[in-house]
Amino acid sequence: MSASVRPAVPGEDPLTIPTGAGGAGVAGRLPVRYRPVSSHLAIAPPVSVVIPAMNEARNLPYVFRTLPGWIHEVVLVDGRSSDDTVQVARDLWPGIKVVGQRGKGKGDALISGFAACTGDIIVMIDADGSADGREIVSYVSALVSGADFAKGSRFANGGGTDDMTAIRKLGNRVLCAVVNAKFGARYTDLCYGYNAFWRHCLDKITLDCTGFEVETLMNIRVVKAGLKVQEIPSHEYDRIHGVSNLRAVRDGLRVLRVILKERGVPRSARRRPVGPALRISVPGGGAS
Repeated sequence: MSASVRPAVPGEDPLTIPTGAGGAGVAGRLPVRYRPVSSHLAIAPPVSVVIPAMNEARNLPYVFRTLPGWIHEVVLVDGRSSDDTVQVARDLWPGIKVVGQRGKGKGDALISGFAACTGDIIVMIDADGSADGREIVSYVSALVSGADFAKGSRFANGGGTDDMTAIRKLGNRVLCAVVNAKFGARYTDLCYGYNAFWRHCLDKITLDCTGFEVETLMNIRVVKAGLKVQEIPSHEYDRIHGVSNLRAVRDGLRVLRVILKERGVPRSARRRPVGPALRISVPGGGAS
């Protein structure tokens, strides 16, 4: 993993790395490719974006339109779509990696997508057009600045949502309060699918659920693992086409069961979260 901030000019930069066995010996200089992210920031780590999708052909043009061109790869996990989801994705993003989902549920799709990623940083984003890919720069900036897990929040200062009903907002608030009390977190949002993290985080948490509750499970287990979590203000828009498979009561109960099943973190072992999200000006897109 290489967390490097570079001048925002494309090219190669020689980094000094140990070349001897076990990290010992004479240091060598190998060229490391870095990618311009904004007008004043470039990074060395490759970024993978995972998009679980099922029958989202009409929404994908809106999703891909906002994805930054400096992304290393896009991994689409297809949940056996009956429309042209896969072909539309290939037309929109040549070289996209398509993974066929064998099981069912969002959690199962994300687990399959994570396994197919080759980047050092992994971003998870929905395929319904509700998330703005231009926000990825804020997530990546937080990670290269020291966070392990960049967690999107619709209720942090600068975030928002056009999609949540009053009952879903209430449920999210209550469940979030339970997680904060039980695990020593200080989250402002819990059930949101726009997150990013270093690949090494997958070695420290176990993902073993298949449904929408996977996001809550991740949020809990990164805290239990003592990873540095930073919330990123994010705006959630309405789904553009189609109907969501999420059901407030059914999935809310599944989230609650996950919370109650997980053991709390001893107070002495709780890690304080890192500071507020780094906000970067994106050319043509305002502040992210």
